[in-house]
Amino acid sequence: MYYYSLNEYLKQTFGEKVYKLSLDGGMTCPNRDGTLGHRGCIFCSAGGSGEFAASRTLSVAAQLAQAKGRIAAKSDCKKFIAYFQPFTNTYAPVSRLRKLFEDAIAPDDIAALSVATRPDCLPDDVTDLLGRLNRRKPVWVELGLQTIHPQTAAYIRRGYDLPVYDDAVRRLRAVGVQVITHIILGLPFETKAQMLQSVRYAGERSDGVKLQLLHVLKGTDLLTDYQNGVFRTLEPEEYAELLCDCIETLPPHVVIHRLTGDGDKKLLAAPLWSADKKRVLNTINRTMRERDVMQGRQYAVFGSQ
Repeated sequence: MYYYSLNEYLKQTFGEKVYKLSLDGGMTCPNRDGTLGHRGCIFCSAGGSGEFAASRTLSVAAQLAQAKGRIAAKSDCKKFIAYFQPFTNTYAPVSRLRKLFEDAIAPDDIAALSVATRPDCLPDDVTDLLGRLNRRKPVWVELGLQTIHPQTAAYIRRGYDLPVYDDAVRRLRAVGVQVITHIILGLPFETKAQMLQSVRYAGERSDGVKLQLLHVLKGTDLLTDYQNGVFRTLEPEEYAELLCDCIETLPPHVVIHRLTGDGDKKLLAAPLWSADKKRVLNTINRTMRERDVMQGRQYAVFGSQ
């Protein structure tokens, strides 16, 4: 089953393999500082999904050096993407963001800047900054949409309505910035049809998507509901079949930045099978192969991203 993978896109764009360096800009989130709430989204860990990022106590230059050192042990990669990952990375005055982002893209070996944020934290001065930086090096903005369905959005405490996402996408694309949309698969109470609707909606508006299996993490309110039997998590074969449906739903030009997610094993409460990366990849490969055989297509092996 062919899909436009991130690896393929990076090699086409930069001519070689490129690694992401996860950085921490030291920000918080309106769902945590009291603006919208204090407990965060229902699935979000205390680290704001940044368990693999460098320490926020270090300068950007030091974080980059530390992250490159970790990668050097397993790869001789020469180009990198500066990726601001934890919490909401545009939730600060534009003067502070300018310094952080300019420091991140300053090294010659940084090929692009990627910024994970919320659609409701992109005022015009920030989108203008991102547009200006994009003229120096490619800028991607990753938006945590997760679902298009209002009831689910309320349950996960997302804190903004769908038109806010639409407006953010419109303004980012107007300044030339690429948009990558995050969708969580397996959110409580959603049907397969609803999940595919969210994937289709994101694919029609984005340059890329990240598809993430719902992880239930320790220390989250989601764990309480899981332990109380409010919902169940997806099984591996079920998830693999759903991924195939998502791929067939997305436009072929949309880059799929993620088909699986690597949660922190120390925090993962469910589904525990997702911590076995080899099993996950083998299940996806087998399901794709079976789907291709049924539909008479040539099979292409899925590789780790």
